[in-house]
Amino acid sequence: MELVEFDSQIKLKNSVSLICGVDEAGRGPLAGDVYAAAVVFPDGVVIDGINDSKKLSERKREELFSKIISKALAYSIATASVSEIEEINILNAAMLAMKRAVESLSVTPELVLVDGNKTPDITPKALAVVKGDAKSQSIAAASILAKVARDRYMREIDKKYPQYQFSKHKGYGTKLHYEMIDKYGVADIHRMSFLKKYFEKKNG
Repeated sequence: MELVEFDSQIKLKNSVSLICGVDEAGRGPLAGDVYAAAVVFPDGVVIDGINDSKKLSERKREELFSKIISKALAYSIATASVSEIEEINILNAAMLAMKRAVESLSVTPELVLVDGNKTPDITPKALAVVKGDAKSQSIAAASILAKVARDRYMREIDKKYPQYQFSKHKGYGTKLHYEMIDKYGVADIHRMSFLKKYFEKKNG
């Protein structure tokens, strides 16, 4: 089924005309904020090439980012900080970023489609869609906005902490990233809860 058809059927099934897709990026990395995006498309908009952001090249994502924001009826990108991740855990921080994204939209959707099996605590009705970024155009678009925005942020972080080479690994737990942590220690941008087991094992 085409991604846009999925959205049309959801609208029909739930008797709504304004739906919003929501997704997050950056739940897995050892460093940096978690990002989320919310996208509302007007009826009839189809953007060729939209797919789960993980299946697209960086260049393709950047290209689609511009198309999405130019054709969306409304969109929003929000974050939850490293200190919030540490305080309330990554799952809750991702939900918080999603909630912020939805609440920052310039329009109020009647139904929110959320990638995954859990929905944030929001006022509009929310529906969890497992593997939604491969099913729904709205969710896939949100996944692209969140991923591109987070990658851009990590490139900015790289300028502040060049020794960690964040622009290469975007904060994920790659061999290079662990080597840089071993060499330079941790920075305030790191999620210490994610590194706890690594240090326990290393120092054990």
